[in-house]
Amino acid sequence: MQADIHPDYRYVVFQDTSSGDTFITRSTIETSETTTWTDGNEYPLAKVEISAFTHPFFTGQMKIVDTAGRVERFERRYGSRKKKSKATSEEAQS
Repeated sequence: MQADIHPDYRYVVFQDTSSGDTFITRSTIETSETTTWTDGNEYPLAKVEISAFTHPFFTGQMKIVDTAGRVERFERRYGSRKKKSKATSEEAQS
């Protein structure tokens, strides 16, 4: 194994900028800021815009997808082709 090619794997504090919540985990992310954790030690600080504290999947505030609207839009786009092809095949049979 070559020396000095692997990133430094250490404890890092992640802060969710939308809610202010923080958690500590191990990471190789490079940061320029530091913060003091509850144990009194100073750790690198990585700020993230979204985490499990604010992500809609984990908070239960998922956006409901309008599947009926999607079906109607599909019918508007491609349903007329199907109807036209049936009409032309019926005329051809007559």
